Amino acid sequence: MNPPGGDIDPKRLNEAWKVFAGQDPAKVVREGFWPKMLKVVAHVPFAGEALAAFYCATDPATPARVKGMLLAALAYFVVPVDLIPDLLPGIGFTDDLTVLVTTIGMLAGHISEAHREKARKALKALKQGRLPTDGEMTAEAVSSHGQHDG
Repeated sequence: MNPPGGDIDPKRLNEAWKVFAGQDPAKVVREGFWPKMLKVVAHVPFAGEALAAFYCATDPATPARVKGMLLAALAYFVVPVDLIPDLLPGIGFTDDLTVLVTTIGMLAGHISEAHREKARKALKALKQGRLPTDGEMTAEAVSSHGQHDG
């Protein structure tokens, strides 16, 4: 999807890629996920899915390749410079949505009901304007339903 007014700005695309490509996705998510979620939860219709992906990506039982893909998608959401500025009303999060929904769709079998339940609890806290409690924010409390395969 092109931004309003026409073509994609190659300079902005290059800037976004440099910022994103030079980062460790796990570090970006670890440092930026919760502040970003608290700031934008009211504006992103996919917040619940992003939270479920976060809990799956931080679950020790999740296979490494799945974690890597989810962390990369979540890092794209967290990084402040992207293809379509997040502040543009109505379309600002469409690129983030596309990256997350595509990645989650490919890996949906790894996102358990336990991850989704934690996401629902965290989303409720965020919508109340507060960060989730430590138990809601960490994956250690997520109980794995069945064995994850790689």
